[in-house]
Amino acid sequence: MAADTLRPARMRPGDVVKVGAVGLRTRPMRAFLSALGIAIGIAAMVGVVGISASSSAELNRMLDALGTNMLTVKPGTTMFGEDAELPLTAEPMVDRIEDVTASSAIGTVDDAHVYRTNLVPEAETNGLSVYAARPDLLDTVGGELASGTWLNAGTSRYPAVVLGATAAERLGIGRASPQTQVLVGDTWFTVVGILEPAPLAPELDTAALVGWDVAEEELAFDGHATSIYTRSANEDVQPVRALLGPSANPEAPDEVEVTLPSEALAAQQAADETFTGLLLGLGAVALLVGGVGVANTMVISVLERRSEIGLRRSLGATRGQIRAQFLAESLLLSAMGGVGGAVLGSAVTAGYALYQDWPVVVPAWAVLGGVAATLVIGGLAGLYPAIRASRLSPTEALAAP
Repeated sequence: MAADTLRPARMRPGDVVKVGAVGLRTRPMRAFLSALGIAIGIAAMVGVVGISASSSAELNRMLDALGTNMLTVKPGTTMFGEDAELPLTAEPMVDRIEDVTASSAIGTVDDAHVYRTNLVPEAETNGLSVYAARPDLLDTVGGELASGTWLNAGTSRYPAVVLGATAAERLGIGRASPQTQVLVGDTWFTVVGILEPAPLAPELDTAALVGWDVAEEELAFDGHATSIYTRSANEDVQPVRALLGPSANPEAPDEVEVTLPSEALAAQQAADETFTGLLLGLGAVALLVGGVGVANTMVISVLERRSEIGLRRSLGATRGQIRAQFLAESLLLSAMGGVGGAVLGSAVTAGYALYQDWPVVVPAWAVLGGVAATLVIGGLAGLYPAIRASRLSPTEALAAP
């Protein structure tokens, strides 16, 4: 066969992978440490996205369970900037709105505080409030009991109290019992119940809730509601919202505030997403640092393996084949880090979500995107070392020490 018809042997994709893996097998510790840098960045990104998605799924599940159709009516301020007051007719007027399916109320008991014993100084209120509450409050706000029972028509007339979750914790009371009493104002009240946290009515968490009647008789409660909670069908929320102000206070509807508690939760979620963006930025920096580590490893590998490169060139390997070898090595190194980081990030997400009793959500786009990002970074990081290796002449490479 004529010399001008000779062609260099072509390397199949499988051959390229095998040759690229040689450098990783001969230097396993260096390869591991370089891949670890990539893995940390990918694990951080997948973990942040996964935990954020799991938290969002838990919020949606919670809102589905509690309902997003609860509106809260509260007194606002007067035109002179003073605190307004809901009239005594506010509750029945709100309840008369056709599309309101359920309503209930609480009223702040001024100048009354709750203490574990009468030996506690009056100034140490622990930030707890005392509210008069209607018997149907718990059903309206979607609250649940952690211990004991809720107020009913009977206990509302007697010194019985239900503590919010935070209030019970601050008072050092773990469970409701007929033998457990707290001092409310100047009267001892029996703790008949303790609530679970109430996401849609967080003011109840730090409250001591007593019956409307006993609050008026024993605690000088004036009978004015300070929060009226309403429920309606989802499609009726906005029309009801427009009617609540004029209905609660016909003479001064501008002095009434109407809020949608689920909007506060959505705002909290938006804040969490902003924080997630910051963490993703940190993960991207870690990924970039890992890419620099891969580039550094590949440059050193080229310097250390010049004799190998020279031998391959002298045996007929083309520059393109040398480039393919080192580029494949860089991509394999990055792929190891990317897959390892995706697995680690998914495991962290699952562990944290299960610990918090959240749904485990690991978006596929985060995992696939993370691995794809490592391949891009690995390709860019290995491009210069690969080109440098291919430009070494056989005689120069073989003469290298």
